[in-house]
Amino acid sequence: MELRQLRYFLAVVEEANFTRAAARLHLAQPGVSAQIRQLERELGQPLLDRSGRTVTTTAVGEAVLPFARAALAAVEGMRLTVDEFAGLVRGQVTVGLVSGAAAADEFDVAAALADFHDDHPHVEISLTDDTSERMLAALRRGELDLAVIGLAEEEPPQGVGLQVLVDVPLVAAMAADDPLLTALEGRATLPLAALAGRPLISLPRGTGLRGVLERACTQAGFRPHVAFEAAVPHVLARLAARGLGVAVLPDPPLGAADALGLRTLPLAEPALRGRVALAWPADGPAAPAAAALLARMRKAFPEVRPEVRPDVRPVVGPPPPYGRMGP
Repeated sequence: MELRQLRYFLAVVEEANFTRAAARLHLAQPGVSAQIRQLERELGQPLLDRSGRTVTTTAVGEAVLPFARAALAAVEGMRLTVDEFAGLVRGQVTVGLVSGAAAADEFDVAAALADFHDDHPHVEISLTDDTSERMLAALRRGELDLAVIGLAEEEPPQGVGLQVLVDVPLVAAMAADDPLLTALEGRATLPLAALAGRPLISLPRGTGLRGVLERACTQAGFRPHVAFEAAVPHVLARLAARGLGVAVLPDPPLGAADALGLRTLPLAEPALRGRVALAWPADGPAAPAAAALLARMRKAFPEVRPEVRPDVRPVVGPPPPYGRMGP
């Protein structure tokens, strides 16, 4: 008995026709018929009824069908196991990106995915762009294998493991002639309460930065008036530069604000920080392909520490274990 005979037998059963089965297998029909007859002779019983317009299984054929399927499935499982040990990972990985993450300067997700695909061409990668809230829920439900999310709370969310990729102070950015600058009389920081009643420019609801802003304003006793939303920080900065409001965004690189004619002030009372993290299910991805991609991304994007300046990459040791949040 040969595996190809079982494969031909299953194809004929599923197609109910020798000609269609042969076409599906890219073989000549007489060769498929000959191999199945050889299988029947070896077993001593007919497996297929060829008397009607369609081919059906005999009672014996119906009884052995589950064993044929199991044998072929076992062989495929063996192949996958060997491929994993050989580094030939196969399968599908679902990855989520918070809106604007693909354009981030701090980490190049597109390059990491492309490099992984070059090394594992048999892995299919599905990429989705969504809010952090929805992606956290999808991670917990098992609908995403890993995601790059913004963190709204100081405490790590339940049910996921995290590796913080970005941890930067949030600033208020406004046009150089904004009356708020005059009212502050040269202060080096901007109290959060000064934004009460002001038109604000922020990332959309459901993102980590927006969550940080709303939580802090609630604690300060007012509801933020968000007049404009955009998915990426540089668009927020451009809107603020045109005098449409005060943008709350990560501290831009040196010179970037001046180039747009913006003035930035660190937010204080309280100080706010924007954090972006790589997240995965707390128990780790179940599929080997997802586990391999997670390991690659954790190595490509080292965890950052809050005390490190955002324009300096820290030198860190090996990534922390699954499910552990860095300090």
